[in-house]
Amino acid sequence: MDQIVRPRRLRGGETIRKMVRETRMDKSSLIYPMFVIDGVNIEEEIPSMEGQYRYSVDRMCCELERLVEAGVGSVMLFGIPAEKDETGSQAYAKDGIVQRALREAKARFPELYYITDVCMCEYTSHGHCGILKGHDVENDQTLAYLSRIALSHVEAGADMVAPSDMMDGRVQAIRRELDGSGFKEIPIMSYAVKYASAFYGPFRDAAGSAPAFGDRKSYQMDFHNSREGIREALLDVKEGADIIMVKPALSYLDMVTKVRDHVQVPVAAYSVSGEYAMVKAAAAKGWIEEERIMCEMAVSTYRAGAGIYLTYYAKELAKCMDEGKIG
Repeated sequence: MDQIVRPRRLRGGETIRKMVRETRMDKSSLIYPMFVIDGVNIEEEIPSMEGQYRYSVDRMCCELERLVEAGVGSVMLFGIPAEKDETGSQAYAKDGIVQRALREAKARFPELYYITDVCMCEYTSHGHCGILKGHDVENDQTLAYLSRIALSHVEAGADMVAPSDMMDGRVQAIRRELDGSGFKEIPIMSYAVKYASAFYGPFRDAAGSAPAFGDRKSYQMDFHNSREGIREALLDVKEGADIIMVKPALSYLDMVTKVRDHVQVPVAAYSVSGEYAMVKAAAAKGWIEEERIMCEMAVSTYRAGAGIYLTYYAKELAKCMDEGKIG
């Protein structure tokens, strides 16, 4: 048979397969989402997210140490306050849960890179991501609160802030607040392409952030739309976003690729709680091989164009990279 072109030549062994690998991953691109909660001596597993915990400030350092040992260098902090109110005042309080966690973490593990989620849903009594006017979230009034939250995080030691609220104009408002306060070098990672998704269910259980009424469809994106996502990404870059995030990841890999093709800044993707919970549940039933699925999901996200991956599997993926199973 006179067959000249044989793609299988480049698949014949592990060395050649790695040599020609198109998608490469590195531990430095992993970000681990972590929940910190008001209280003392708390390390409670989240029922819908097996293996994930809520940590009080005095207990979180054990997990941070495990991240350092695994070689995961970046953490995204989400705060769960003891008290909530209409304006989410604990989100920007000097002694708020994230602010205290940052000061302690920076003192104990200064080598880690700390990113904070900037939103109000975990802190408001109504569970929405902004200030209410009746039953509607008032966009422009909310911007001042988001800017105040971001500034309080940076003053407490945050290396980067990540607004996740999906208010129009919030990147510009936060950029102006940080710049005007002498923090011009702090980057913003914008949840620019954030869909109103059922994949967030376990997170809302973890953070106690489910809305008390209605839903978030008036500010998070309709999952039928892709051109709108590109518009959101380009607007946020124009407003000063340094990194653009797509969320969720698994069902939105087309958006990762489209955003990557339209922006000239790094693209991140968040493998959200629902993705993690589905894998854990199926693995517990013995229906799938958890490690292989975890790796395949990660590689698919990088292959789609993400350069940064937020995942609850960060430590496990780092181990697989060390062992040469992915990378």
